[in-house]
Amino acid sequence: ASRGNRVLGATDADSLSLRFGLQSMDFFADRRERAPSKLVTGGVSLYTSVMSTAPRYQPHYTVADYCQWAGDWELWNGTAVSMSPSPLGPHERAVAKLVFQIESCLQRHSCRCASYAGLDWIVQEDTVVRPDVMIVCGSQPGRYLEHPPAVAIEVLSPATADKDRSAKRSLYESAGVGHYLLIDPVAKTIDWLALDEAGRYHDRSAEIAEADRFSLTLDEGCRVEFDRHTTFA
Repeated sequence: ASRGNRVLGATDADSLSLRFGLQSMDFFADRRERAPSKLVTGGVSLYTSVMSTAPRYQPHYTVADYCQWAGDWELWNGTAVSMSPSPLGPHERAVAKLVFQIESCLQRHSCRCASYAGLDWIVQEDTVVRPDVMIVCGSQPGRYLEHPPAVAIEVLSPATADKDRSAKRSLYESAGVGHYLLIDPVAKTIDWLALDEAGRYHDRSAEIAEADRFSLTLDEGCRVEFDRHTTFA
């Protein structure tokens, strides 16, 4: 994930046309003076108000709200998080090379799996994320993914590395994503987390640290192989 995180604030109301069903007051009528904003710093949420008299209201968004928004967003437990600005060159090159390797393996082995780059995954009613790359086996999505992928991959950047290593690790683990890869295109490292029998992530990075090539066995019994040189060339 190469995009910085900005939590949805009141100034985004015009572009997103969000509806909160507030009948007792016009929440956005004087939004620049009254609406609270939310800041995220180091994973800690801080709520501030422009004026001390601002109403203490923090909206809890759902998938229905998310589907109406313009721009690039993720939805984390009811909180909207911006995915701007656009990814940088090293990130996009890594994503393209990962997808190429995955698709080559899937076609060679006739797997009932497919790769997706930038597809929304609806985890639950108030959580929608967009992993950089996913491998989905079995039933394929018509619009959005609504069940856990076999593999989720995030390409790290300075703006999102902490989020990918902590918040998304916890989310993918609890949702049952079998394999989680974290690719660092600058340090040229690959972290591999795999679910164990207890449903917890086991760090298997040491097993592939010195390997030029490694493979993952997917839900359908197919294997996907990754070449370190190709990934980081």
